[in-house]
Amino acid sequence: MTNSVGVPRETFPGERCVGLTPRSCEVLQKAGMPVLMEPSAGEAAGYPDDQFTSRGVKLASRAELFAQAGIVVQYRSVGANPEAGRADLALMRPGQILIGLGEPLTAQKEMSDLASKGVSFFALELIPRITRAQSMDVLSSLATISGYECVLMAAAKLPKMFPMLMTAAGTITPAKVFVLGAGVAGLQAISTAKRLGAVVSAYDVRSAVKDQIVSVGAKFVTLDVETAAAEDKGGYAKAQDEAFYQRQRELMKEVIKEHDVVITTAAVPGKRAPILVTKEMVEAMAPGSVVVDLAAVRGGNCELTKPGETIVHNGVSIMGPTNIPGLAPYHASQMFGANVTTFLKHLAGFLPLGEKPADEIVRDTLVTYGGNIVHQRVCETFGLPVATNAPFNGKVQ
Repeated sequence: MTNSVGVPRETFPGERCVGLTPRSCEVLQKAGMPVLMEPSAGEAAGYPDDQFTSRGVKLASRAELFAQAGIVVQYRSVGANPEAGRADLALMRPGQILIGLGEPLTAQKEMSDLASKGVSFFALELIPRITRAQSMDVLSSLATISGYECVLMAAAKLPKMFPMLMTAAGTITPAKVFVLGAGVAGLQAISTAKRLGAVVSAYDVRSAVKDQIVSVGAKFVTLDVETAAAEDKGGYAKAQDEAFYQRQRELMKEVIKEHDVVITTAAVPGKRAPILVTKEMVEAMAPGSVVVDLAAVRGGNCELTKPGETIVHNGVSIMGPTNIPGLAPYHASQMFGANVTTFLKHLAGFLPLGEKPADEIVRDTLVTYGGNIVHQRVCETFGLPVATNAPFNGKVQ
């Protein structure tokens, strides 16, 4: 069944999310795309099997699912699940379509392995930031959850309460929160901290986001550094040279030491996160303060961050979470599934691959096809020649 969709259980250690929710499966089946599900695939996210089967989803073993489904949806495909995910390679077949998160700009071996299997892999991290693709933007969905949850983590760790309170014992002053980076996660962190009653300040190298920062209740911090070339055409922050970061760090120390909580969100796709918070800055903070590093999975924005751990240095807690959306798997799966469903319905209009001119969304997310890595940016990142057998022959409708 070339248009059937299979959803296997996630195998990444500790992962609780699922690729599609019952509601998403219902939408796909009404669109003529039957869904197969591995038993218990949604259980950890709060979606038991009966919620799927009541909507017409058929349960199948992992081997049966890969053998029968023309399209496989994974929250974490092998690139984002490099150890446990390798077992799925033996189940995949030429011409099969795989859709999910896959770290395409860093997982060279995994992308090569998918290509060698003849799998057509669509990496959802590469959804272009254009208006008509907003409803497919999984990174924004997951960043929303990360921005919310990281503030709750900080509030639980900080030995203070966030809001100002007038009590019989006197006035309790509000916590001061500083957010570095005002993308989706940063803006959500600002608004969440504000709702909890903190006094919030924020900084971003892109001066154009000042209005957004102010609109969600934070004070925009201005540093005397050149930021004219800090944003790429896709709306992401661009990596800067070391002189820029050195100047930024010098000015940042004076700001950071005045805050109880620092939340860092600066990540550049496919590259190591820039160091924005140095050991010296942490040592200038008051004991009991908290740093939550949302860029920990990319090495971290804090010099002291240890991915996946919480450490204490000079009385300051530095938290390096690597899978924050997994703290809210019900809604992370709901948002991810809605994004994937919209993408699948869009992709259906271009199947079989190569028979019609592609549009920007399809072209920009297809990483492997016909035995090769065909995505230009991925090839350039790995220093590979761009394959000449890419579908659509470079045509875009």
